[in-house]
Amino acid sequence: MNRISWLAVPDEQGAHERVRKLWRKAEDNLGFVPNVFRAQALNGEQFLAWWSYFNLLVNKEGHLPAAERELLAVVVSGINRCVYCAVSHGAALRALGGEPEKADMVAVNWRHADLSVREAALCAYAEKLTRMPEAMTEADLAPLREAGLSDEQILEAVQVIGMFNMTNRVSSALGFRPNAEYHALARPLTRTGPG
Repeated sequence: MNRISWLAVPDEQGAHERVRKLWRKAEDNLGFVPNVFRAQALNGEQFLAWWSYFNLLVNKEGHLPAAERELLAVVVSGINRCVYCAVSHGAALRALGGEPEKADMVAVNWRHADLSVREAALCAYAEKLTRMPEAMTEADLAPLREAGLSDEQILEAVQVIGMFNMTNRVSSALGFRPNAEYHALARPLTRTGPG
């Protein structure tokens, strides 16, 4: 089996009880346990605290549509070159939007993707906040407001961007490897051979 982290990964017996419960729930819902759940389980309480906030920002009903939150996740992860998050959240973006080409382009260079004005404003904001947080000014909010985002949506976007910048660093620093299932998720079947 390929290593999923450069650190030790606990097995069922070594994992925190609530972490094991989360693994079972993921297995039931997804058909597999995300490697990030296994890799971060080494410090169970910290993982559960991270998961609570991550789950609230990414998976629960929020101010932004789920597809926009995943768009931000993919843009930030692509900029940070975080393999785990770009692959896993690229899969989620494909599943939500049904546009594999768009999700793949966003992961590499969002400017090449066919985006709405609102999506492009979110991507530009995410890129600047990820690359140059010290350069942010109030004027950076204007394109988001012009694209129709409320203050609540802007705050949520900032929180999602911040979460992925942190998560990208943890994943990249420890060599987290994405599950094979993510690579095939929400991709249409293609013909093989010439033509």
